[in-house]
Amino acid sequence: MTTPDEKRGNQVDAPGASARREYERRTAKDNAATKAKWGVFGDVAVALTPERQSTRVWNTGAIGERQVGAALDRLASESIRVLHDRRIPRSKANIDHIVVTAGGVWVIDTKRYLGKAPERRVEGGLFRPRVELLFVKGRDKTSLVDGVLKQKQHVREAVGDVPVAGVLCFVDAEWPLFSDPFIVNGVQVVWPKKLVTMLQRSTDPVIEVATVAEMLERRFARA
Repeated sequence: MTTPDEKRGNQVDAPGASARREYERRTAKDNAATKAKWGVFGDVAVALTPERQSTRVWNTGAIGERQVGAALDRLASESIRVLHDRRIPRSKANIDHIVVTAGGVWVIDTKRYLGKAPERRVEGGLFRPRVELLFVKGRDKTSLVDGVLKQKQHVREAVGDVPVAGVLCFVDAEWPLFSDPFIVNGVQVVWPKKLVTMLQRSTDPVIEVATVAEMLERRFARA
């Protein structure tokens, strides 16, 4: 019997599943430590103790991945294959989303930041090397770009001579009206609606979608 996901040509992946599991694991560990400290008052202490930021960030990430994943799943078809939450071999790291279109492969890392939209800054030039930086809420977050570049390299090693694009998709950021996506060191920085628009653009087919998607499914197991 064909499932709804198979009819869409998509694997039954759960966006943000590994992040959610890590959040639940950390929450259970934090609660256990609090109960051990407070003994018979443990349940009350757990209820009154604020969630640790290092734990909360995993739930925040899972929410962002689910939002973007839902938008991508609506695009899934025979011509657009979507893979979520894929483990990088021999690593604890994972790739949030991989989308295979006739024009190439898209490696998408989702970030959820509330507040001012990210911005591109350029430093250096005449007397020192020119560098492109990504700033989020006033802080240098260029390391996020570097992370996507590493993910792109892993995917490129898997698919060979196939176009591979890297994307940082920011969820819930306050993008100005009429704003445009931008590129930092070859990585596109966008928001969910713009990402969907980009994926829907008609391009000349250069790859066999099903073949490349199956290759990626074999290389990158579900996280």
